[in-house]
Amino acid sequence: MSEQTNRPANNRGPGGNRGPRGPRRPRQSDQPTEGTTIDGKTVTEVVEKVIFINRSSKVVKGGRRFSFSALIVTGDKHGKVGLGLGKAGEVADAIRKGGEVSRSRMMGISMSGTTIPHEVFSAFGGAKVLLRPASPGTGIIAGKTVRAVLESVGIKDILSKSLGSSNAANVAKATLAALQQLRVREEIYKARGRAVKAVQPAV
Repeated sequence: MSEQTNRPANNRGPGGNRGPRGPRRPRQSDQPTEGTTIDGKTVTEVVEKVIFINRSSKVVKGGRRFSFSALIVTGDKHGKVGLGLGKAGEVADAIRKGGEVSRSRMMGISMSGTTIPHEVFSAFGGAKVLLRPASPGTGIIAGKTVRAVLESVGIKDILSKSLGSSNAANVAKATLAALQQLRVREEIYKARGRAVKAVQPAV
């Protein structure tokens, strides 16, 4: 009868974190997240979300040739967001290209705490988007396309309504155009060259 080796049941080494092929890779929860400080530097998380993937085909001699386009929104959840469209013969390449384009087009958005400073309406093509500020704790009341853009910016409380076309690309562009129209009091006063006046509380 052969002797049995004292190997742990989970096939891990004595340290618990080492497997038969060496140290385990860090899980997603082990990766640097927003607000994490490493070597004295704060790591800012940039979030990429796939809004829509479209497949198109071209009939050629011998069959069909497929190509893919991916609409990607990128944001740091601190007031910056970008939108990009990537095209390639494979889905993964289209997503990667779209992410690169959206990162290069990131722009700042004016926010008022966790919501927007005022109501705004915008249209792009046949899509129309209405955004309204909401009180804390309301959450994001929006469809999946508008929600993806708002979450990437970092807005947590907002009311929205998508009117007209439901085309994902046009809805996303209309939402981004609406966010670009937002202005806070300090920006308006600064553009006019005037000092910001204190708001008197209502009696």
